[in-house]
Order: sequence, then C-alpha cells, then structure tokens
Amino acid sequence: MAATLYALEAVEQTVNNWIEAGGEISTVKEGVLGWGLTICHGEGLKTAIITEVPLNEWSSAHTIRVYKKMPKKYQAMLENMKGETA
Repeated sequence: MAATLYALEAVEQTVNNWIEAGGEISTVKEGVLGWGLTICHGEGLKTAIITEVPLNEWSSAHTIRVYKKMPKKYQAMLENMKGETA
C-alpha cells in the first residue's frame, strides 16, 4: 500500500491544529524544501510524524502518520534532542 502524500498546505494545517490544541512541534531533521522530519506531540494529544518525501530536484511532498501513543523510536529521538541542548 502506497503512503498518501500531502502538500505543504496540509502539513501547515496539521501543525497549526497541534499548536492550537496546546501541543508541541519538534523538528528532528531539517527539510530541504519542506518540513523534514517533524514530530507533533503533547500531553493528552495523539502524535503525528511528518516526513518530507523528495519528488524531484524542485519539489517534495510529505507523509503524515498519526499514532495514539508515541512510538519508542520517536520518543528516543526527542530525548536525544533534549540531551543535546542541555
């Protein structure tokens, strides 16, 4: 099954919805043309993983996966980010 690809506007709407709900947005890896690898999370909220997918040299799209509970892989990434800034 192929992943659904989303345009930049859909990603921005997802991020805005998380911020309005009191969530946090953490950029794990900067994107080239888009959002890179971004984790939307927060207390009492689901977790959304936004991943940039290059289409060609000039454009990219994104996948958005939503989880009820944050997967351990992404939790470890956030903990590593906090450890680097401490």
